[in-house]
Amino acid sequence: MSGCDPVTYHNVTPAVFDCMKKKLEAAGIHVPPGNSGDMEGSGVKAHFEWDGKSNLKITIKDKPWYANCGMVIGKISDFVHECHGS
Repeated sequence: MSGCDPVTYHNVTPAVFDCMKKKLEAAGIHVPPGNSGDMEGSGVKAHFEWDGKSNLKITIKDKPWYANCGMVIGKISDFVHECHGS
């Protein structure tokens, strides 16, 4: 298991951030309350930092050996786009 380079998403408004957290929770990934913290689920551990306005930085700290960084980040990006962030 290993980590990935951080990814920053833009246009993450409070509504987009709340939507993302709900979608991640529904997918079995625990996301703590607040604007930053560690989320975990499905063998993935990540740290998130949201500036409270529009920028969300996610750093994958650990992932299963069979999942590459592109797969994991792609899945998170899907949640961002489903909630209308970019």
